[in-house]
Amino acid sequence: MGGLRSCMGLTGCATIDELRTKAEFVRISGAGIKESHVHDVTITKEAPNYRMG
Repeated sequence: MGGLRSCMGLTGCATIDELRTKAEFVRISGAGIKESHVHDVTITKEAPNYRMG
């Protein structure tokens, strides 16, 4: 339920029915994902659950 609640909060939906009608999937390219991350930051140790590239 946590993922559903989070999704509803991010989309601004109060009910599951509203989520069904309001929700919209957006396709993003690999370059777009890379570009949306922070630039010029040196990470000393990667998080075990986060991988870039």
